[in-house]
Amino acid sequence: MALDLADYEEKARVATMAFWGNRQKAMEAKIAAGTTDVGERGAVTAGNTMDGFVALMIELVHANGLGHASIYRNRATLTLPGFFRPTKLWDILIMQDKRLIAAIEMKSQVGPSFGNNANNRAEEAIGTAHDFWTAYREGAFGNCSRPFVGWLAMVEDAEKSRRPGKRESSQHFPIFPEFKNVSYLGRYDILCQKLVKENLYTAACTLVSPRTAVKDGKFSDMSDLTSLKSFVTAFAGHIAAEAARA
Repeated sequence: MALDLADYEEKARVATMAFWGNRQKAMEAKIAAGTTDVGERGAVTAGNTMDGFVALMIELVHANGLGHASIYRNRATLTLPGFFRPTKLWDILIMQDKRLIAAIEMKSQVGPSFGNNANNRAEEAIGTAHDFWTAYREGAFGNCSRPFVGWLAMVEDAEKSRRPGKRESSQHFPIFPEFKNVSYLGRYDILCQKLVKENLYTAACTLVSPRTAVKDGKFSDMSDLTSLKSFVTAFAGHIAAEAARA
């Protein structure tokens, strides 16, 4: 049976409009309330900017035969045990008969600062994956088959994100050639490609979108391997396989 990708492109456009719209609403609300957490950080701490993409993942679960699964998206139910730390908070968890089916983390980065934040995102993604798979090896999630583990990032398409990164010098040894003169968007693409190739994540995706997408939901991919289509296809395939086992 063919996979059902749930009209993901249209839903992703709606999710992208919501991403930018929710950021703007969060900033306006915090400024109106007179809080000190304003500006770009005020939008980030709102915590619901990626909800449209969470909804897309939920629809893919239902569309591919696992509608009776337990889907968790509330903060209190999104923690899993770690190996190097007690717990890790995810953005969506899929469970079936007490088996972990999937865990997905969603991140975003909007300017004006890209350098330090891009490095932080890479460290977080790598560390999370290593912690997760070590915990899995040690039986933290029971004796279950290998879950789907996904990492999806929305990054602003802006002049600064398309510039070559400034922090690429290494005093003692040369950096890998693929990182030379690459933009911050390029760094995200390289990161996601390597996360998948090194089996740290089942699928990893970088979405690129300008602020004007609040009106039309415009987004683009960086490469085929890190595209939204590759991500949702891998996720839908995993869900369908689990549904066939149920």
